[in-house]
Amino acid sequence: MENVETVITMRTDTGETVEFYVLEETKISGGNYLLVTDAPEGEDGECYILKDVSGQQDPEAVYEFVEDEAELDGLFGVFEKLLDDADVNLEK
Repeated sequence: MENVETVITMRTDTGETVEFYVLEETKISGGNYLLVTDAPEGEDGECYILKDVSGQQDPEAVYEFVEDEAELDGLFGVFEKLLDDADVNLEK
């Protein structure tokens, strides 16, 4: 069976659209988080952690980049463990 990449599209403050490829997702303490990259499978790219900040009234998911260093460190460790078996090398 073929592995299908999940792609999300985000819009910047200037209206530009940017695509990210989802590597993994998890739920921690009631929050939903995504580990995404800016490169398709098989290519090197930058990784980012996004947090779902959607409200009940939002028709689509709303994500923000996690910027708090302590939160990033904790989430990075969780995603490292989740991807331990995958062919993905994470570096800080």
